[in-house]
Amino acid sequence: KFHYKTDQGVKNIPVNRAEELAGSDPDYSLRDLYNAIAHGQHPTWTLYIQVMTFDQARSWKYNPFDLTKVWPHAEFPLIKVGKLVLDRNPKNYFAEVEQLAFSPANLVPGIEPSPDKMLQGRLFAYSDTHRHRLGPNFMQIPVNCPFSKRATYQRDGYSTVNKNEEDAPNYFPNSFHGPVDNPIYKEHKDHAAGDVDRWNSADEDNFTQPGHFWKILPEEERDRLTTNIATHLKDAQEFIRTRATNNF
Repeated sequence: KFHYKTDQGVKNIPVNRAEELAGSDPDYSLRDLYNAIAHGQHPTWTLYIQVMTFDQARSWKYNPFDLTKVWPHAEFPLIKVGKLVLDRNPKNYFAEVEQLAFSPANLVPGIEPSPDKMLQGRLFAYSDTHRHRLGPNFMQIPVNCPFSKRATYQRDGYSTVNKNEEDAPNYFPNSFHGPVDNPIYKEHKDHAAGDVDRWNSADEDNFTQPGHFWKILPEEERDRLTTNIATHLKDAQEFIRTRATNNF
């Protein structure tokens, strides 16, 4: 698991103040971030990872790839990796922000996606959205292209802005010294055992961890949490409110 933890601390805007700002000053947070960077108060986040072995994942007491669950720090301590620093504002908002194409499928060698079902769906959905928004060659846009050259067999298409690999072949294998896969970057092998069937998640423990979270909340945060839940439920039908309340 990967975690970015803010170094600025966590401060939340009360609901009534947030509703007021949404109408009177919707750029409040954006302007605060922009001004902080402009004045040299660069916001930072520390990157941590948690490591679970394959054997631990197979024997863990709940599905470790359920994104609604956390891995206890006592068993899987946070390992500090580095920092993310925002040290300048965009000079051209359209070129540097509106043309950005982030995707969880963009992974460095050695890091591969987990069986997290939400992640699996996002791996291809982001690229589909980028093709619709920016065109099939969105990876050639300067803000998205890699710093070092990569040889591929991708050719032509709308908005091709590079040399289009010139007269190199667009098929593999070929007899013209085209690029070949580097075996050191091959993905690891998966092993499946047992039946492959639909997974029934109805009996998974969805209450123990929320209970632990509630116990560590200060009293004022408990008040805000219950108020927020009540605010979201107040317009629901009565039987829905009853069922939701019974969960607690």
